[in-house]
Amino acid sequence: MGAQNSAIIVVMNELDEINEYLELGRINRLVIARKSDHGMVLASKREKEVLLPNAYVTDTMKEGDELEVFVYTDSEDRIVATTQKPLAMLGELAMMEVVGTTPYGAFVDWGLPKDLFVPKMFQKEPMRAGETHLVYVAYDKKTDRLVGTQKFEKLLERPEGSLKRNQEVELYFYDKTDLGYKAIVDNRFDGLVFHSEVFTPLSVGDRAKGYVKQVREDGKIDLLLRPIGKKSDEIAAKKVMDYLQNHKGMMPLNYKSDPERIKALLGLSRKNFKRALTKLIDAEKIEVKESGTYLKGNGKKIGKKDER
Repeated sequence: MGAQNSAIIVVMNELDEINEYLELGRINRLVIARKSDHGMVLASKREKEVLLPNAYVTDTMKEGDELEVFVYTDSEDRIVATTQKPLAMLGELAMMEVVGTTPYGAFVDWGLPKDLFVPKMFQKEPMRAGETHLVYVAYDKKTDRLVGTQKFEKLLERPEGSLKRNQEVELYFYDKTDLGYKAIVDNRFDGLVFHSEVFTPLSVGDRAKGYVKQVREDGKIDLLLRPIGKKSDEIAAKKVMDYLQNHKGMMPLNYKSDPERIKALLGLSRKNFKRALTKLIDAEKIEVKESGTYLKGNGKKIGKKDER
């Protein structure tokens, strides 16, 4: 190895953010080791190299620069890097359009030049060109490449004590059942929001913040779309105040209002709504009458001038 390449390796070892190894299907932070006829050769700390093809090389790139690239396999199953980002990376879901089919499977557009292959055995039902499906990006050990699958639930992890009650998590909703909406939790676990806990419009493919209600013995997670306790009351109270301030200080709801009416106007359960009213009454911000709920201060936002 020449002196110039040795210097590059020293720089890499001093940078903790540089990838130790190449990670297929993920964003890698690598260093430009040298230029070649076909593009830039990028390296990890362990000197594992990958080519960034000329199509993604810019005039400003030079040896020693750090780059964040997505690493995958090209049409000839060679490991390559790209500065483009796919719709979903390893362990993630996205809605993808079917762009072609073969007797062995289907190809879907995941935002990269090489389409993602979904083997027939990984499809829940035969895919057809032009259709859009929810696809999970997985690693196939048999072929040593990334593939798409619709049968991903068994690939998800069990929490094993890593989640706590009321912990905030990221949700991706992938199915609607008779019980509720199934979601991937933090791109790792399987969870469910029961229909009785949904107070705002929700669809398959939506992303949202959620909260852990409980982790069951089978590893599945019961989820909520609002936190438990004091924080939930604060969110509900804010929704009531926002509605009042945007509707001239009047809301056609009170303690006796129908749960479905409350859900439609505020996206709250009746229990949360009533607690919010009590909280705001105690704070002397609203008054509740038979005809509805009113913002104190003639419909204006409460400020220093209104408190005289």
